[in-house]
Amino acid sequence: MSPVRNSVSSTASLITGVAIMLGTFVSLLVSASSVHAQGGGALAQDRATQALERGTPLGEWRNWGADAWSTRYSALDQIDASNFDDLEQAWLWRGDNFGPSPDYILRSTPIYADGRLFTVAGQSRTVSALDPATGEVLWMFREPHTTRWDRSSRKSHGKGVTYYEIDGRGVIYLVTPAFFLHALDAETGLPLEGFGAPVPLDGFDATGTVDLLEALGHPYDPDYGIPDTIGYITNTSPPIVANGVVVVGNSNLTGRLDTRQENVPGDILAFDARTGEHLWRFNVIPRPGEFGHETWESDAWEWSGNANAWAPMSADLERGIVYVTTDAPTNDYFGGFRPGDNLFGNSIIALDIRTGERLWHFQGVHHDIWDRDFPLAPALVDLTVDGESIPALVQNSKQAFTYAFNRVTGEPIWPIEERAVPQTVVPTEQTSPTQPYPTKPAAFEMQGLTEDDLIDFTPALRSLALEIASEWQLGPMWNPPLHSTNAEGKKGAVFCPSQGGGANIPGGGAMDPETGIMYIASVKSCAAFVLVPGIDRDLVMTGQSGINVVNWHHSPVPGGFRGPEGLPMFKPPYGRITAIDMNTGEHLWWIPNGDTPERIRDHPALQGVDLPNTGQPSHATALVTRSLLMYGEGRAGEPRFHAVDKRTGERVGTVELPATTDTAPMTYMHEGRQYLVTAVSGPGLPGSLVALRLP
Repeated sequence: MSPVRNSVSSTASLITGVAIMLGTFVSLLVSASSVHAQGGGALAQDRATQALERGTPLGEWRNWGADAWSTRYSALDQIDASNFDDLEQAWLWRGDNFGPSPDYILRSTPIYADGRLFTVAGQSRTVSALDPATGEVLWMFREPHTTRWDRSSRKSHGKGVTYYEIDGRGVIYLVTPAFFLHALDAETGLPLEGFGAPVPLDGFDATGTVDLLEALGHPYDPDYGIPDTIGYITNTSPPIVANGVVVVGNSNLTGRLDTRQENVPGDILAFDARTGEHLWRFNVIPRPGEFGHETWESDAWEWSGNANAWAPMSADLERGIVYVTTDAPTNDYFGGFRPGDNLFGNSIIALDIRTGERLWHFQGVHHDIWDRDFPLAPALVDLTVDGESIPALVQNSKQAFTYAFNRVTGEPIWPIEERAVPQTVVPTEQTSPTQPYPTKPAAFEMQGLTEDDLIDFTPALRSLALEIASEWQLGPMWNPPLHSTNAEGKKGAVFCPSQGGGANIPGGGAMDPETGIMYIASVKSCAAFVLVPGIDRDLVMTGQSGINVVNWHHSPVPGGFRGPEGLPMFKPPYGRITAIDMNTGEHLWWIPNGDTPERIRDHPALQGVDLPNTGQPSHATALVTRSLLMYGEGRAGEPRFHAVDKRTGERVGTVELPATTDTAPMTYMHEGRQYLVTAVSGPGLPGSLVALRLP
């Protein structure tokens, strides 16, 4: 295996773009002067200044994660513990008006800027500008239909849009499933004059659009996209815009569905925010001569793809750095055709926003075969550690680790150790001998599974759980998959947290920049499957790209890894929120996500059992304000929104919602009133937005 693990490079270009940033800062400062700030005097001004440093005026929410630092934090405090229970529904905006999809989940977190809300909805990722007080649609924009849109597997996965100002004019930036970048006038919804170039297809305007496939550099047809033999690429998250630069991420077919070894790498693209001029491309799979190329052994760089930056991104405006996280290379559970550590898969990458130069990186999983990509934008915060002020980056992960770095140098705040892990028994696979373990903070969810972790509410349930577990290969967090021809009498291997466990995109974390406390929403879960010959799976799969079928591929086992009597296999809590003081690396408290589900509370096998609060088996959808931690229970929870004392974890209020929450909520101040807005969905209410405010 290659010795390249975590690397830092210093560069004089850290100060590049500061002049542009200062102009942006002045513009935001003018905007902030009109915001209704609470608290008054010097304290309010200080909070306003801090918000501007993060790229969002006080009371606004200009990015998916609130600000360029991806904190999911607002200094608003009109809604507090004394009045949270008084919240009422201000309006409901139905997402099913934007296309037929009865089970549609709305994954968009709206943004609020310059007195308007902006969001996306429907499989066409239609942009809507909304009146923040009523939910009335002010304008809409929908991209013309293309065949490459048809081919996207992520049509309904849009997480929103981004707002930026050019010469005092608000601009909305959108990336679509067909992989176009659009710039729209925030006031009118019309394409931005002088941005991009004409697209040679019917229905597209002569301005306002960049065809991202042109900058990606592969052969393509404007309507169809990249040929199937090469692969295809799409998008799930909004771009980030900072210091006059638009940085674009991307996505692809879910790795567990991809049976071919060839695909398109998820290279990072950047464009001038005013003109759409292509500025740079960062190769996530290094070419010959580039840093990290040696981590792709046997020339695997030539055919491998993915390593997409599918999650939202963060930026340090002062220093001109953008922070990108990536997923696994093709495909999720077998990598025998791509030997080596596979940089920059499963990595945090710090890039100079003006040049695309790599400043530092950290790889969280070497040669991933567990689908443990980084699903969240890094949270930026200024910490005080052992008396030293540190500009920090905090990253939560699916494996339930929280990594902390100096965001300028890339040096870990606390040591990260390479520790030996179990090795594969799958023919032609080559796993990494070690994986990285942060020494602080401690993990926030169960890692690995032993018999001691199994359900024990009653002796009968315990006995059944042991019987079920005996059919599977249990093991530590890095338990490698088994294959069907030599599973040693087992159905397959179990690994915990699963690809959907730990911290993930619906929940993730909210960072309080005033205290340095991170609030992490997570789920306890395990995955269990067996690898089968790739050719067998390729025959039954659809939507594949590439040519050569992989040797082994993920296959669900009939019946799965299910607990006794339909109950979870492991002890609760099933979902939780954990508060970690990132100044010390110590856990402060944790609480279950909501309350024990009815199906567990009223289960016949648990009658008479004194149950603890198990929490909902879902990712809480959280944000933090100056006064409260607030969260919905998530897609598998109840339709409720809770308020928590962020110092203690004590619940101080609960309000009912029309349906369960889908993704990260947001808050804003409009005409002197604070609003909470969250995406919800449920029976009879596909993917919609609900707004709450005080009477």
